[in-house]
Amino acid sequence: MATRYFISLPDTDKVRASGEFAFISQGAGGLASELQQALRDTALFERWRATQEEPDEVDPSLGATDPAAIVTGAMQHHDIRLVATTTLPGEVFKQRLRLLAGSHWELRDVRSA
Repeated sequence: MATRYFISLPDTDKVRASGEFAFISQGAGGLASELQQALRDTALFERWRATQEEPDEVDPSLGATDPAAIVTGAMQHHDIRLVATTTLPGEVFKQRLRLLAGSHWELRDVRSA
C-alpha cells in the first residue's frame, strides 16, 4: 500500500548545504525530481553506502526502491512543499530524505495514498 508524505523545506539554503549527498536544485520542481529519483533507484543509496566504514555490512533493506514513486513540489509562502507518494517503508523514505536534506525538513503529514 502506498503512503503519501507531506514535507516542508523551510530553508533551502540550509538544505543544499546539509552534506555530501545534499539536494543541489534551486526550485521546487528540481528538489521534487531529485527526491523522486532517490526513491526510484539505488544510486543515492549506493553512493552513501560506499562511504560507510563497512559497506558490505549495511542493511540491504535500506537500498529498497519504488520505481513508481511520485514526488511533486510547490513553493508555498516562503518554503517549499514536497508531496511524495511511495510504497517504501517509512524508515527507508526518511533515510533518503535525511541524506538529501539533513535535518532541515519537516514531516507535515502522512496519509494512505
